[in-house]
Amino acid sequence: MDISVVVPLYDEIESLPELTSWISRVMAENRFTYEIILVDDGSKDGSWETIRKLRFDNPFIKGIKFRRNYGKSAALNTGFAATRGDVVITMDADLQDSPDEIPELYRRITEEKYDLVSGWKAKRYDPLSKTIPTKLFNYATRKMSGIDNLHDFNCGLKAYRGTVVKNIEVYGEMHRYIPVLAKWAGFTKIGEQVVEHRARKYGKTKFGMSRFVNGFLDLLSIFFVGKFGKRPMHFFGTMGTLSFFTGLVIAIWIMADKLYNLSHHIKERQPTDNPWFYIAIVAIILGSQLFLTGFVAELVSRSSSERNHYLVEEVI
Repeated sequence: MDISVVVPLYDEIESLPELTSWISRVMAENRFTYEIILVDDGSKDGSWETIRKLRFDNPFIKGIKFRRNYGKSAALNTGFAATRGDVVITMDADLQDSPDEIPELYRRITEEKYDLVSGWKAKRYDPLSKTIPTKLFNYATRKMSGIDNLHDFNCGLKAYRGTVVKNIEVYGEMHRYIPVLAKWAGFTKIGEQVVEHRARKYGKTKFGMSRFVNGFLDLLSIFFVGKFGKRPMHFFGTMGTLSFFTGLVIAIWIMADKLYNLSHHIKERQPTDNPWFYIAIVAIILGSQLFLTGFVAELVSRSSSERNHYLVEEVI
């Protein structure tokens, strides 16, 4: 199979017939063998019934229905697990992504040998309240991840080599940083393609301002997990060791100073009246706790089998 198209959706009943028809037309014109995997993330508007009808009319359409809303990352991760294509294309269901971009994305993966090609909506139809924070997050992600050639990490339209989606795990709200996940997994040939951003035709956006706070926290999380996820002791142990030995040096200095004054009969205040005494105690305790946290984190990192367990109600 040439292409698997994964479409996560939530209450997109109006756009589904037009989207799947458009994708099928592009595939037929280019003689691709394909499948369209529609992942219903707990829709309540009848989207699943529409998927049933579309599946009846087009055997290349497949559907996965969650029992409740888990989020876009869960939908993508489950869709990735079901793919069979040599190239995997992801796009949003709201018709703001154009299926006409698929042939060029496919060519760049197969001919130019990219592991991942991310879309860049250079011209957007979003309000400033969305575009300005997005630019800030993209800038921060470029600096923290080292992927300097991407302008839009969160674009829903992306193309992947099939092996990439089978070797990354998208959880929480990490769909914003899939290129970073791919890089940490060893897939470093990542490219970008300017794509069309179409004005929303049906429905309304599902994202609110809270996503920017979540996005910042996810960015910190993915940076830590990517760099120290397999070796948390390197982070906590280093911080703990530095803190412990800083406190220990201060404590030794206070004791040495006290002994010197006693031997020379110099009167001075008690060590407990010295603020450095309490700084030393805090540093030693904090260092010990960080060191123990490293051990606990090492154990936790080995037992995360239920992190991507979702209740799938039906598969067609």
